[in-house]
Amino acid sequence: MQRQSKNSQKSSLRIIGGQWRGRKLSVADAEGLRPTGDRVRETLFNWLAPWVPGARCLDLFAGTGALGLEALSRGAAHTTFIETHPQAATTLRDHLNTLGCKQADVLRNDGIAWLNSATPAPYDIIFVDPPFANDLWEQALTSIEQCAVASAQALVYIETPVDHALTTPSNWQPLKSKTAGKVRFGLWQVA
Repeated sequence: MQRQSKNSQKSSLRIIGGQWRGRKLSVADAEGLRPTGDRVRETLFNWLAPWVPGARCLDLFAGTGALGLEALSRGAAHTTFIETHPQAATTLRDHLNTLGCKQADVLRNDGIAWLNSATPAPYDIIFVDPPFANDLWEQALTSIEQCAVASAQALVYIETPVDHALTTPSNWQPLKSKTAGKVRFGLWQVA
């Protein structure tokens, strides 16, 4: 989830691949909320193509749900969306209903608090894209590691500002990374 300035225009989310390819969904009218860009998602899901079908996914700071919805569209078995903003969570539920998707849960909760209290079945793919202004990356990654929410060999996608120095757990192996404008994004594998 990325945040824009207060005066940003209302936007929409376009699913770029899979069964819902081309579907446009409105974005909740919440200050600064916008989907991860199409180019970034296209690159990410090209990287993830061998792993998405049948995967259990966690969209930790879901926002618009762009990453989790894209995974579901491309054959993920289940996605759990965690989003603290009430309107964004409601909009996500509405999108899932519109798409006829039953293999997802939307939980209105703080991502870090949820990680520290949850005991779900482990996830195969975890999307970590918190609001940039809140600087939650290290806290989220530490909680993912300590809470054993990642399955063996899980993949973790992380999106940060390009100038952010990111520290991942020492047993996570970097697989891919790239920059797009002011955003750096990458994929790690839990070893």
